[in-house]
Amino acid sequence: MNPQVEQLFTIANKPERLIIGLMSGTSLDGLDVALCRFRGKGLETEIELVAFETVSYDSTFKDEIKSVFSKQQVSLEKVCLLHPWVGLYHAELILKCLTKWKIDPADIDLIASHGQTIYHAPKLLHGQQKFGNATLQIGDGDHIAHATDIITLSDFRQKHIAGGGEGAPLAAYGDFLIFSKRGEDRIMLNIGGIANFTYLPGNLHADEVFCTDVGPGNTLMDALIQQNLPGKYFDENAEVAKRGSLNNALLKALKDHPFFEQPFPKTTGPELFNLNYLENAKMRSGVQAISLEDTMATLNRFSADMIVEAIKKSSGDETNFKLYSSGGGMHNPLLMASIKSQLPGFSFFSTHDLQINPDAKEAVLFATLANECVCGGGVQFGSGRNGIPSVSMGKISFPR
Repeated sequence: MNPQVEQLFTIANKPERLIIGLMSGTSLDGLDVALCRFRGKGLETEIELVAFETVSYDSTFKDEIKSVFSKQQVSLEKVCLLHPWVGLYHAELILKCLTKWKIDPADIDLIASHGQTIYHAPKLLHGQQKFGNATLQIGDGDHIAHATDIITLSDFRQKHIAGGGEGAPLAAYGDFLIFSKRGEDRIMLNIGGIANFTYLPGNLHADEVFCTDVGPGNTLMDALIQQNLPGKYFDENAEVAKRGSLNNALLKALKDHPFFEQPFPKTTGPELFNLNYLENAKMRSGVQAISLEDTMATLNRFSADMIVEAIKKSSGDETNFKLYSSGGGMHNPLLMASIKSQLPGFSFFSTHDLQINPDAKEAVLFATLANECVCGGGVQFGSGRNGIPSVSMGKISFPR
Protein backbone atom coordinates (compact mmCIF):
# COMPACT_ATOMS: atom_id res chain seq x y z
CA MET A 1 0.00 0.00 0.00
CA ASN A 2 1.20 3.51 -0.79
CA PRO A 3 2.38 4.96 2.56
CA GLN A 4 0.29 8.10 2.00
CA VAL A 5 -2.85 6.06 1.37
CA GLU A 6 -2.05 4.16 4.54
CA GLN A 7 -1.68 7.49 6.36
CA LEU A 8 -5.11 8.58 5.11
CA PHE A 9 -6.59 5.29 6.32
CA THR A 10 -5.02 5.88 9.73
CA ILE A 11 -6.43 9.43 9.87
CA ALA A 12 -9.90 8.17 8.99
CA ASN A 13 -9.81 5.76 11.92
CA LYS A 14 -8.44 8.12 14.56
CA PRO A 15 -10.76 8.97 17.47
CA GLU A 16 -10.20 12.66 16.71
CA ARG A 17 -8.71 14.71 13.89
CA LEU A 18 -7.21 18.19 13.58
CA ILE A 19 -8.39 19.76 10.33
CA ILE A 20 -7.70 23.24 8.99
CA GLY A 21 -10.57 24.75 7.01
CA LEU A 22 -9.87 27.58 4.57
CA MET A 23 -12.30 30.06 3.06
CA SER A 24 -11.53 32.92 0.70
CA GLY A 25 -14.65 34.80 -0.29
CA THR A 26 -15.55 37.20 -3.06
CA SER A 27 -14.94 40.20 -0.80
CA LEU A 28 -11.19 39.43 -0.93
CA ASP A 29 -10.68 40.76 2.59
CA GLY A 30 -8.48 37.84 3.59
CA LEU A 31 -8.09 34.11 4.11
CA ASP A 32 -10.22 32.60 6.89
CA VAL A 33 -8.14 29.91 8.64
CA ALA A 34 -10.07 27.73 11.09
CA LEU A 35 -8.32 25.01 13.07
CA CYS A 36 -10.94 22.46 14.12
CA ARG A 37 -10.84 19.34 16.26
CA PHE A 38 -13.26 16.69 15.01
CA ARG A 39 -14.65 13.65 16.74
CA GLY A 40 -17.05 11.30 15.01
CA LYS A 41 -18.85 11.66 11.69
CA GLY A 42 -22.32 12.23 10.28
CA LEU A 43 -24.86 13.38 12.86
CA GLU A 44 -22.44 12.26 15.59
CA THR A 45 -19.90 14.87 14.44
CA GLU A 46 -18.46 16.90 17.31
CA ILE A 47 -16.44 20.02 16.53
CA GLU A 48 -14.24 22.23 18.63
CA LEU A 49 -12.96 25.44 17.03
CA VAL A 50 -9.41 25.45 18.40
CA ALA A 51 -8.15 28.62 16.71
CA PHE A 52 -9.32 31.05 14.06
CA GLU A 53 -7.89 33.99 12.20
CA THR A 54 -8.69 36.00 9.10
CA VAL A 55 -5.32 36.79 7.54
CA SER A 56 -5.64 39.99 5.53
CA TYR A 57 -4.60 39.87 1.89
CA ASP A 58 -2.00 42.29 0.64
CA SER A 59 -2.83 44.68 -2.19
CA THR A 60 -0.85 42.64 -4.72
CA PHE A 61 -2.98 39.56 -4.11
CA LYS A 62 -6.22 41.54 -4.34
CA ASP A 63 -5.17 43.22 -7.58
CA GLU A 64 -4.16 39.93 -9.20
CA ILE A 65 -7.46 38.24 -8.34
CA LYS A 66 -9.48 41.26 -9.43
CA SER A 67 -7.75 41.08 -12.83
CA VAL A 68 -9.61 37.81 -13.56
CA PHE A 69 -12.49 37.78 -11.08
CA SER A 70 -16.01 37.50 -12.48
CA LYS A 71 -14.97 38.52 -16.01
CA GLN A 72 -16.10 36.71 -19.14
CA GLN A 73 -12.90 37.56 -21.01
CA VAL A 74 -9.53 37.25 -19.27
CA SER A 75 -5.99 36.15 -20.07
CA LEU A 76 -5.90 32.35 -20.04
CA GLU A 77 -2.21 32.59 -19.25
CA LYS A 78 -2.97 34.69 -16.16
CA VAL A 79 -5.52 32.14 -14.89
CA CYS A 80 -3.00 29.36 -15.50
CA LEU A 81 -0.32 31.23 -13.55
CA LEU A 82 -2.61 32.24 -10.69
CA HIS A 83 -3.82 28.68 -9.98
CA PRO A 84 -0.56 27.48 -8.37
CA TRP A 85 0.38 30.98 -7.16
CA VAL A 86 -2.77 31.26 -5.03
CA GLY A 87 -2.18 27.76 -3.64
CA LEU A 88 1.35 28.62 -2.59
CA TYR A 89 0.25 31.93 -1.07
CA HIS A 90 -2.45 30.19 0.95
CA ALA A 91 0.07 27.58 2.10
CA GLU A 92 2.34 30.39 3.29
CA LEU A 93 -0.50 31.94 5.30
CA ILE A 94 -1.39 28.56 6.85
CA LEU A 95 2.18 28.04 8.04
CA LYS A 96 2.29 31.55 9.48
CA CYS A 97 -0.90 30.84 11.45
CA LEU A 98 0.49 27.56 12.79
CA THR A 99 3.67 29.33 13.87
CA LYS A 100 1.62 32.01 15.62
CA TRP A 101 -0.51 29.37 17.34
CA LYS A 102 2.64 27.38 18.29
CA ILE A 103 1.36 24.26 16.53
CA ASP A 104 3.61 21.86 14.60
CA PRO A 105 2.34 21.25 11.03
CA ALA A 106 3.01 17.54 11.63
CA ASP A 107 0.14 17.58 14.16
CA ILE A 108 -2.39 18.62 11.50
CA ASP A 109 -4.22 15.74 9.86
CA LEU A 110 -5.88 17.50 6.92
CA ILE A 111 -6.32 20.83 5.18
CA ALA A 112 -9.66 21.64 3.53
CA SER A 113 -9.31 24.44 0.99
CA HIS A 114 -12.24 26.11 -0.71
CA GLY A 115 -9.94 28.00 -3.07
CA GLN A 116 -10.69 31.37 -4.64
CA THR A 117 -13.78 31.55 -6.82
CA ILE A 118 -13.10 33.50 -10.01
CA TYR A 119 -16.25 32.60 -11.94
CA HIS A 120 -19.59 30.97 -11.15
CA ALA A 121 -21.74 29.95 -14.12
CA PRO A 122 -24.96 28.07 -13.31
CA LYS A 123 -26.99 27.24 -16.40
CA LEU A 124 -29.77 29.62 -15.41
CA LEU A 125 -27.21 32.43 -15.69
CA HIS A 126 -25.19 31.46 -18.79
CA GLY A 127 -28.23 30.12 -20.70
CA GLN A 128 -26.23 27.99 -23.18
CA GLN A 129 -28.26 24.84 -23.77
CA LYS A 130 -25.41 22.48 -24.66
CA PHE A 131 -23.54 23.30 -21.44
CA GLY A 132 -24.48 22.50 -17.87
CA ASN A 133 -23.68 24.17 -14.57
CA ALA A 134 -20.09 25.23 -13.99
CA THR A 135 -17.92 27.02 -11.46
CA LEU A 136 -14.18 27.67 -11.15
CA GLN A 137 -12.03 28.04 -8.05
CA ILE A 138 -8.27 28.52 -8.23
CA GLY A 139 -5.61 27.77 -5.62
CA ASP A 140 -4.18 24.35 -6.45
CA GLY A 141 -4.49 21.74 -3.69
CA ASP A 142 -1.34 19.88 -4.78
CA HIS A 143 0.72 23.00 -4.18
CA ILE A 144 -0.83 23.51 -0.74
CA ALA A 145 -0.16 19.88 0.20
CA HIS A 146 3.43 19.93 -1.03
CA ALA A 147 4.27 23.28 0.56
CA THR A 148 2.78 22.39 3.97
CA ASP A 149 3.47 18.63 3.96
CA ILE A 150 -0.19 18.10 4.94
CA ILE A 151 -2.79 16.05 3.05
CA THR A 152 -5.11 18.57 1.40
CA LEU A 153 -8.69 18.31 0.14
CA SER A 154 -9.81 20.95 -2.35
CA ASP A 155 -12.06 21.71 -5.32
CA PHE A 156 -15.19 20.70 -3.40
CA ARG A 157 -17.75 22.25 -5.72
CA GLN A 158 -17.09 20.08 -8.79
CA LYS A 159 -18.56 16.90 -7.27
CA HIS A 160 -21.69 18.83 -6.32
CA ILE A 161 -22.11 19.81 -9.98
CA ALA A 162 -21.30 16.27 -11.17
CA GLY A 163 -24.06 14.99 -8.86
CA GLY A 164 -26.65 17.35 -10.34
CA GLY A 165 -26.24 20.48 -8.23
CA GLU A 166 -25.06 23.95 -9.22
CA GLY A 167 -21.86 23.88 -7.17
CA ALA A 168 -23.41 26.12 -4.52
CA PRO A 169 -24.46 26.68 -1.90
CA LEU A 170 -22.70 23.85 -0.06
CA ALA A 171 -23.80 25.06 3.37
CA ALA A 172 -26.57 22.45 3.57
CA TYR A 173 -24.13 19.63 4.28
CA GLY A 174 -22.12 21.27 7.04
CA ASP A 175 -25.14 23.02 8.52
CA PHE A 176 -27.03 19.74 8.82
CA LEU A 177 -24.13 17.88 10.40
CA ILE A 178 -23.06 20.66 12.77
CA PHE A 179 -26.17 22.61 13.69
CA SER A 180 -29.22 20.32 13.48
CA LYS A 181 -31.17 19.87 16.69
CA ARG A 182 -34.04 17.48 17.24
CA GLY A 183 -37.29 19.28 17.95
CA GLU A 184 -36.11 22.69 16.73
CA ASP A 185 -36.65 24.00 13.20
CA ARG A 186 -33.74 26.27 12.33
CA ILE A 187 -32.75 28.63 9.55
CA MET A 188 -29.03 29.22 9.11
CA LEU A 189 -28.64 32.56 7.31
CA ASN A 190 -25.21 33.38 5.91
CA ILE A 191 -24.72 36.88 4.50
CA GLY A 192 -21.50 37.00 2.54
CA GLY A 193 -21.11 38.61 -0.86
CA ILE A 194 -24.14 36.54 -1.80
CA ALA A 195 -26.75 35.67 0.83
CA ASN A 196 -27.93 32.10 1.32
CA PHE A 197 -29.85 30.18 3.92
CA THR A 198 -30.34 26.58 4.99
CA TYR A 199 -33.52 25.17 6.52
CA LEU A 200 -32.80 22.46 9.10
CA PRO A 201 -35.84 20.37 10.09
CA GLY A 202 -36.28 19.50 13.74
CA ASN A 203 -37.06 15.89 12.78
CA LEU A 204 -33.44 15.49 11.53
CA HIS A 205 -34.55 14.11 8.15
CA ALA A 206 -31.72 14.90 5.75
CA ASP A 207 -33.96 14.72 2.70
CA GLU A 208 -36.00 17.67 4.03
CA VAL A 209 -32.98 19.97 4.28
CA PHE A 210 -33.37 22.99 2.03
CA CYS A 211 -30.61 25.38 0.95
CA THR A 212 -30.50 28.19 -1.61
CA ASP A 213 -28.86 31.44 -2.59
CA VAL A 214 -31.33 34.31 -2.45
CA GLY A 215 -29.47 37.19 -4.13
CA PRO A 216 -26.95 39.84 -3.11
CA GLY A 217 -25.74 40.10 0.45
CA ASN A 218 -22.78 42.48 0.62
CA THR A 219 -21.46 42.28 -2.93
CA LEU A 220 -23.17 45.34 -4.43
CA MET A 221 -22.64 47.47 -1.34
CA ASP A 222 -18.97 46.47 -1.10
CA ALA A 223 -18.35 47.15 -4.80
CA LEU A 224 -19.92 50.61 -4.61
CA ILE A 225 -17.89 51.55 -1.51
CA GLN A 226 -14.66 50.36 -3.15
CA GLN A 227 -15.47 52.34 -6.29
CA ASN A 228 -16.22 55.59 -4.46
CA LEU A 229 -14.11 55.50 -1.29
CA PRO A 230 -10.54 54.35 -2.08
CA GLY A 231 -8.99 52.41 0.77
CA LYS A 232 -12.35 51.26 2.14
CA TYR A 233 -13.71 47.84 1.31
CA PHE A 234 -17.14 47.85 2.96
CA ASP A 235 -19.65 50.13 4.66
CA GLU A 236 -18.52 49.68 8.25
CA ASN A 237 -21.46 49.84 10.68
CA ALA A 238 -23.61 50.99 7.71
CA GLU A 239 -22.28 54.52 8.28
CA VAL A 240 -22.78 55.59 4.65
CA ALA A 241 -26.17 53.91 4.25
CA LYS A 242 -27.46 55.43 7.50
CA ARG A 243 -26.87 58.92 6.08
CA GLY A 244 -29.00 58.17 3.04
CA SER A 245 -32.69 57.75 2.26
CA LEU A 246 -34.44 54.88 0.52
CA ASN A 247 -35.19 55.51 -3.16
CA ASN A 248 -38.28 53.46 -4.01
CA ALA A 249 -37.92 53.82 -7.78
CA LEU A 250 -34.40 52.39 -7.68
CA LEU A 251 -35.43 49.66 -5.25
CA LYS A 252 -38.21 48.56 -7.61
CA ALA A 253 -35.79 48.44 -10.55
CA LEU A 254 -33.22 46.44 -8.55
CA LYS A 255 -35.88 43.83 -7.75
CA ASP A 256 -36.98 43.58 -11.39
CA HIS A 257 -34.91 40.65 -12.65
CA PRO A 258 -35.88 37.11 -13.77
CA PHE A 259 -33.48 35.60 -11.22
CA PHE A 260 -35.90 36.39 -8.44
CA GLU A 261 -38.69 34.52 -10.23
CA GLN A 262 -36.61 31.35 -10.63
CA PRO A 263 -37.65 28.47 -8.37
CA PHE A 264 -35.52 27.46 -5.41
CA PRO A 265 -32.86 26.20 -5.02
CA LYS A 266 -30.70 28.44 -7.18
CA THR A 267 -27.29 30.05 -7.11
CA THR A 268 -25.84 33.33 -8.27
CA GLY A 269 -22.80 35.56 -7.86
CA PRO A 270 -21.12 38.83 -8.78
CA GLU A 271 -21.30 37.70 -12.39
CA LEU A 272 -24.89 38.98 -12.21
CA PHE A 273 -25.02 41.28 -9.20
CA ASN A 274 -22.30 43.81 -9.96
CA LEU A 275 -21.97 47.53 -10.63
CA ASN A 276 -23.31 47.09 -14.16
CA TYR A 277 -26.48 45.64 -12.62
CA LEU A 278 -26.74 48.72 -10.42
CA GLU A 279 -26.13 51.15 -13.29
CA ASN A 280 -28.78 49.47 -15.43
CA ALA A 281 -31.27 49.74 -12.56
CA LYS A 282 -30.44 53.45 -12.18
CA MET A 283 -31.04 54.04 -15.88
CA ARG A 284 -34.36 52.18 -15.88
CA SER A 285 -35.57 54.10 -12.84
CA GLY A 286 -34.24 57.46 -14.07
CA VAL A 287 -32.12 58.17 -10.97
CA GLN A 288 -28.61 58.37 -12.43
CA ALA A 289 -27.82 61.40 -10.28
CA ILE A 290 -28.70 59.72 -6.97
CA SER A 291 -26.18 60.31 -4.16
CA LEU A 292 -23.82 57.66 -2.82
CA GLU A 293 -25.62 57.73 0.53
CA ASP A 294 -29.08 57.22 -0.98
CA THR A 295 -27.76 54.49 -3.26
CA MET A 296 -26.22 52.67 -0.31
CA ALA A 297 -29.40 52.98 1.74
CA THR A 298 -31.36 51.49 -1.17
CA LEU A 299 -28.87 48.67 -1.78
CA ASN A 300 -28.98 47.84 1.91
CA ARG A 301 -32.78 47.53 1.79
CA PHE A 302 -32.57 45.58 -1.48
CA SER A 303 -30.41 42.90 0.17
CA ALA A 304 -32.66 42.77 3.23
CA ASP A 305 -35.88 42.54 1.21
CA MET A 306 -34.68 39.72 -1.03
CA ILE A 307 -33.46 37.72 1.99
CA VAL A 308 -36.81 38.20 3.71
CA GLU A 309 -38.87 37.43 0.60
CA ALA A 310 -36.97 34.20 0.01
CA ILE A 311 -37.36 33.07 3.62
CA LYS A 312 -41.10 33.88 3.57
CA LYS A 313 -41.61 32.01 0.30
CA SER A 314 -39.87 28.96 1.74
CA SER A 315 -41.39 29.00 5.21
CA GLY A 316 -44.99 29.80 4.24
CA ASP A 317 -47.12 30.71 7.24
CA GLU A 318 -44.75 29.03 9.69
CA THR A 319 -42.93 31.53 11.92
CA ASN A 320 -41.75 29.28 14.74
CA PHE A 321 -38.16 29.33 13.54
CA LYS A 322 -34.91 30.13 15.24
CA LEU A 323 -32.69 32.01 12.81
CA TYR A 324 -28.92 31.88 13.26
CA SER A 325 -26.88 34.38 11.27
CA SER A 326 -23.25 34.34 10.12
CA GLY A 327 -21.05 36.06 7.55
CA GLY A 328 -19.92 39.66 7.20
CA GLY A 329 -23.43 40.99 6.64
CA MET A 330 -24.50 40.09 10.16
CA HIS A 331 -22.23 42.94 11.36
CA ASN A 332 -24.23 45.48 9.30
CA PRO A 333 -26.70 46.91 11.86
CA LEU A 334 -29.01 48.54 9.30
CA LEU A 335 -29.26 45.35 7.24
CA MET A 336 -29.99 43.16 10.26
CA ALA A 337 -32.53 45.62 11.69
CA SER A 338 -34.43 45.59 8.39
CA ILE A 339 -34.47 41.79 8.26
CA LYS A 340 -35.64 41.49 11.85
CA SER A 341 -38.41 44.05 11.42
CA GLN A 342 -39.83 42.06 8.49
CA LEU A 343 -39.72 38.69 10.30
CA PRO A 344 -41.37 39.56 13.61
CA GLY A 345 -42.24 35.97 14.53
CA PHE A 346 -38.68 34.69 14.24
CA SER A 347 -36.16 34.37 17.08
CA PHE A 348 -32.75 35.76 16.06
CA PHE A 349 -29.36 34.47 17.14
CA SER A 350 -25.90 34.02 15.61
CA THR A 351 -23.81 30.87 15.31
CA HIS A 352 -21.84 32.22 18.28
CA ASP A 353 -24.78 30.95 20.33
CA LEU A 354 -23.96 27.49 18.94
CA GLN A 355 -20.26 27.76 19.87
CA ILE A 356 -19.06 28.57 16.35
CA ASN A 357 -17.58 31.99 15.60
CA PRO A 358 -19.88 33.47 12.91
CA ASP A 359 -16.90 34.76 10.94
CA ALA A 360 -15.34 31.29 10.97
CA LYS A 361 -18.46 29.40 9.93
CA GLU A 362 -17.67 28.92 6.25
CA ALA A 363 -14.10 27.81 6.92
CA VAL A 364 -15.46 25.36 9.50
CA LEU A 365 -17.93 24.14 6.87
CA PHE A 366 -15.16 23.06 4.52
CA ALA A 367 -13.27 21.38 7.34
CA THR A 368 -16.49 19.47 8.03
CA LEU A 369 -16.80 18.44 4.38
CA ALA A 370 -13.23 17.12 4.51
CA ASN A 371 -13.94 15.17 7.70
CA GLU A 372 -17.04 13.65 6.13
CA CYS A 373 -15.22 12.84 2.88
CA VAL A 374 -12.43 10.97 4.66
CA CYS A 375 -14.30 9.11 7.41
CA GLY A 376 -18.04 9.63 6.86
CA GLY A 377 -20.26 9.49 3.80
CA GLY A 378 -23.18 7.67 5.39
CA VAL A 379 -25.70 10.53 5.45
CA GLN A 380 -28.18 10.39 2.57
CA PHE A 381 -29.48 13.76 1.43
CA GLY A 382 -32.25 12.42 -0.77
CA SER A 383 -30.46 11.61 -4.05
CA GLY A 384 -30.56 15.14 -5.38
CA ARG A 385 -33.86 16.27 -3.89
CA ASN A 386 -33.93 20.05 -3.57
CA GLY A 387 -30.70 20.30 -5.56
CA ILE A 388 -28.67 18.68 -2.79
CA PRO A 389 -27.00 15.56 -4.22
CA SER A 390 -25.77 12.88 -1.83
CA VAL A 391 -22.07 13.05 -2.65
CA SER A 392 -18.75 13.18 -0.83
CA MET A 393 -16.86 16.28 -1.91
CA GLY A 394 -13.19 17.14 -2.12
CA LYS A 395 -10.24 16.03 -4.24
CA ILE A 396 -7.39 14.56 -2.21
CA SER A 397 -3.81 15.80 -2.72
CA PHE A 398 -0.92 14.00 -1.07
CA PRO A 399 2.17 15.98 -0.06
CA ARG A 400 4.63 13.77 -2.00
